[in-house]
Amino acid sequence: GITGAFQYGLQVSIINSPAEYIKSFIRETWLRRYGSSPSAEMITLMWSFIVSIYSIGGLLGSSSAGYLSVRFGRKKAMLFANIPALLGAALLGLSRLCGSFEMIIAGRLFSGVCGGLALNIHIMYAGECAPRKRRGLIAITASTSIAAGKFVGFALGLREVLGVEALWPILLTANAVPALVQLLTLPFFPDSPRYLLIDKKDKEGCI
Repeated sequence: GITGAFQYGLQVSIINSPAEYIKSFIRETWLRRYGSSPSAEMITLMWSFIVSIYSIGGLLGSSSAGYLSVRFGRKKAMLFANIPALLGAALLGLSRLCGSFEMIIAGRLFSGVCGGLALNIHIMYAGECAPRKRRGLIAITASTSIAAGKFVGFALGLREVLGVEALWPILLTANAVPALVQLLTLPFFPDSPRYLLIDKKDKEGCI
């Protein structure tokens, strides 16, 4: 759950705290690049795009979750979800250093792809691996992880933690931590029995 639906909850809440800092960054970058200050409407448009592009990435990730989970298996598909997560974190973290608010937009898009993949495959993988008696308990790890991700995103955004102007790029890269945890731990997990039996025709492996 920490490396699945948690990603979605984290990215949904973590963007709220540095809103004013990012708007200031857009204004400064625009002024430096074009020699004039952008209008308030333009800043609002860019900010709205930064927030909403996550949903477009989520749609792309959700749309490809079924294909990837059948083609490569649930476990490998979960591992693939870390590629856009780490790429998005790198773009977000380097955006101020490179003086590019477009990198924030691209980073949010890749983070959305990760969230869409992780959320859908988490539910599929956990449900298929769960013992019958514990299936209901395991299934609610998705909603629990989303709530935990939102809480952690809110906590990290506090001024006493990372919610200050100097640290907002680091705050936006927080999703790299669960991605790295998953890369180190998930290879030791088993494949889904349903995937082994139905997709791979490996009855012995399933048992």
